Amino acid sequence: MHRRVSVPARVNIIGEHTDYAEGLALPFAINRYLILTIKSREIGYSGDDTVIALWQAVDGPPADLTVSSEIAQGKGMSSSAALCLAIVLGKYGNMEPLDACKKAQSLEHEVLKTPCGLLDQMAIMYAKRQHYTVIDFSTMAVECLDLPTNWMFKLVDSNIDRKLSEMNYNSDNDFLMQHVVTENRRVKQAIGAKPETLGKLLNQSHNSLKQLGVSTPEVDRLVENLQQTDGVLGARMMGGGFGGMILVLVDNEAVLPNYSLVVSSRAPLLEELG
Repeated sequence: MHRRVSVPARVNIIGEHTDYAEGLALPFAINRYLILTIKSREIGYSGDDTVIALWQAVDGPPADLTVSSEIAQGKGMSSSAALCLAIVLGKYGNMEPLDACKKAQSLEHEVLKTPCGLLDQMAIMYAKRQHYTVIDFSTMAVECLDLPTNWMFKLVDSNIDRKLSEMNYNSDNDFLMQHVVTENRRVKQAIGAKPETLGKLLNQSHNSLKQLGVSTPEVDRLVENLQQTDGVLGARMMGGGFGGMILVLVDNEAVLPNYSLVVSSRAPLLEELG
């Protein structure tokens, strides 16, 4: 076996903390990649300890396991999901997307001890370049829609690292369900929306996440400053919360000139090297 798996990161436009409550989400994959190279060997394993543990968890044979990644860890861009998907695809080859998602989710739960739904995995596996994905977690239905050219996003690092396995937030069922209900409404309103409307929905989403208890005062201040910046239509924290990246919708590329526009990506790519 000699394989290389390239897996993109993802951003979630709107629909946070909804996947494990049978809600809706609007993600797309972006052109930052984790690359796993697997090369068989006679005996034993070489590579990072975590990568080896994941590979052994899927009964992977002795191999050299090499990972390079453009996906920053602890930033809400699905670095853990990307790694677990790379392991699954590297072991089993191309497979039904949902099956790959569920296997990768199991690895996150059992090996990485990360509580997660299926948003990250599905956003990555069902990705299409220049498209965003509408996911309904109540039915697992997926629809890919053209990504509007006037939806221009940038990512701003809060410089607060987060570790999902160590997080605790307001898990009160009534409050969580209130967030899911309003977030689902925002997802539906966001589909194909004008940028100005989408920006307002992003701001509302952040306020709801703040009330849910997954933000921090430092992140809130940064988001509020961004929301008040000329040319910014909306901003919200992204991922599980407590830090990481902030998703910013701008009305033109010149806004926040120190940051590049986010570029959409394809689904994972598996290559046989020999």
